[in-house]
This record gives sequence, C-alpha cells and structure tokens, in this order.
Amino acid sequence: MIKPIVTDETFLSQKSGKCRRKDLPIAQDLLDTIKAYEYKCVGMAANMIGYSKRMIVIQTQFMHVVMINPVILSKKDPYTTMEGCLSLSGEREAVRYREIEVEYLDTEFKKHHQFFYDTEAQIIQHEMDHLEGILI
Repeated sequence: MIKPIVTDETFLSQKSGKCRRKDLPIAQDLLDTIKAYEYKCVGMAANMIGYSKRMIVIQTQFMHVVMINPVILSKKDPYTTMEGCLSLSGEREAVRYREIEVEYLDTEFKKHHQFFYDTEAQIIQHEMDHLEGILI
C-alpha cells in the first residue's frame, strides 16, 4: 500500500526498533511507496511511512533492495555532501563514506554481507540515519 510520507520531526527523531518476521508487511508498503515517489526518491526508511522499525529500501542500478535490520560494519573514505530528504524541506550537510560494508536480512530473513560504493553507499547511510533518529 502506498503510505503518506511522515514529516513529523518528533516521530522521525526516534530510534527505530528491531524488525521481526511479523513486520514483513512493512516491506511491501516501502516498495509500493518508493515506487510512487521514484521520480524524486532513491531510498526510504520505514519511519518515513509511519513504522518505527529497522527496515529500509534502496534503489540500485537494477532493482529495489529491502534491507531488514541493517548494520554498517565498516566505513572508508569520508566526504562532505549536501542531501535532501522526502520527509524534510531543503538540503543539509552530511558526512558520508564512499565505501561501506553492510550486513542485513532480506525479506526471507536470509543474512547478507555486502560492500556498497559511492551513490548506493550514500543512500544506505542516509536511510540508516533515519533508523537512528538522525535528521539531516
């Protein structure tokens, strides 16, 4: 289901809780909603659509990838950039890393361990900030 985008900074500032199998329907809502906003959105966290759960979706070159309970294990090559957000107006400065190592579960709860670079790494970092209640 396409969900409305949350703009309440108090809600967005809260840390998200761990996902369980019962939270899997959130994945479909994230996919439906990001597809509805694909003209201006390349990543989305569950709290952006009203769920305070540790789940994100990103647009890669070929498909959307849902990440459940993602964890950044390592970061390399920091840089400063300006980012916008569908939930917030304007742009803000953020420190990002060009290479990150991430562990996450897919929608089958299968564990993945993967390296991401450049744009995909930046998107993941932005969405994972949402999970921590960090507003950029």
